[in-house]
Amino acid sequence: MPLSLVDGRESGRNILGIVGSPRRNGNTDILVNKILEGARSASAVTDIIHLDEMEIMQCDGCHRCWGEGNCRWKDDMLSIYEKIAGCDVLVLGTPIYWFGPSAMMKACLDRFVYFNSPHARPMVKGKVVILAIPFEDTELGTADPLVAMFERSIEYLEMELFAMLLVPGVTRRGEVKERQEQMDLAFEVGRAAVSDPRRSDRLS
Repeated sequence: MPLSLVDGRESGRNILGIVGSPRRNGNTDILVNKILEGARSASAVTDIIHLDEMEIMQCDGCHRCWGEGNCRWKDDMLSIYEKIAGCDVLVLGTPIYWFGPSAMMKACLDRFVYFNSPHARPMVKGKVVILAIPFEDTELGTADPLVAMFERSIEYLEMELFAMLLVPGVTRRGEVKERQEQMDLAFEVGRAAVSDPRRSDRLS
């Protein structure tokens, strides 16, 4: 059965984090959790998905989701669709691998073709998105290709990019905790996304 909009979506109080890093308690995981912590401080209900625990098949472009209303793959992406449809704010976190997202995040994003179908577009249209992108290189420009992909994809799906948290120069597990300014900013972004969603920022 195709998904439907979840009652209560208008509350603006549900925030979902998706962690696209294979390192638990790594920099991506920490940043996403700090954003969720900020959201909880504003009384939001939060949930988190670690893609390294999920089985997500590749999108093969069959477009069955456009015709029959559901995906041909019976994998964990089906439950992710439901969680995305039910949230008000979506946090996408990935490290940068070869100027792009991790393989697990890319596989997840490829399956967003479901949300491009006419019956599913209303599930994400207008949804607020936050990006959390830590990476090893010290040059902010290293993130440009990944940022461009996210920005165009979010715009194409008629979602709203609320904030983008870029943290260069981190590679050791948990090193981002030493960046107090970025940690505080992550908390504030999560709080603001649910308490003042009209205030849209590009943050780095």
